[in-house]
Amino acid sequence: MTEGWFGDDYLISFNEAEIASASDRYSISRFIPGYQVIGLRGWDDLIVKDSAGLAYTVPSVPMDSGFLSRCVLPEAESSLVPDERFFGKIKWYVQPIVFGGDPNLEKNVTWVNHEQHAQAVEWWNDLYRSARSQPSATAEQ
Repeated sequence: MTEGWFGDDYLISFNEAEIASASDRYSISRFIPGYQVIGLRGWDDLIVKDSAGLAYTVPSVPMDSGFLSRCVLPEAESSLVPDERFFGKIKWYVQPIVFGGDPNLEKNVTWVNHEQHAQAVEWWNDLYRSARSQPSATAEQ
């Protein structure tokens, strides 16, 4: 794993040996089949690649193919500027923005490790899909 600043974005890039494990950890095949997790951008987005090797970003919550956006990655991971303050840490919104969480509210931010991040991403994406599958109150009236 390599991590650091690339312009204004903090990137975490998984090496070839870590991609399968990261993809399993984030359950990407359940949420957007046909993609692999190759990293994170700015803590809010996963960096994924398709079978053709094209890179995209997708929000960690909601992880939905409708939100895939092509991205350009640095030519070499060595172009990332290391920042020891963030090694092994991922910023997480206690209540994700899509669920009404305020990204500017200090008490809505915590720092988690990679395993905790993957667990939270999976849990909130399951909740998101569950909520989307429920009929809305206005639709029932």
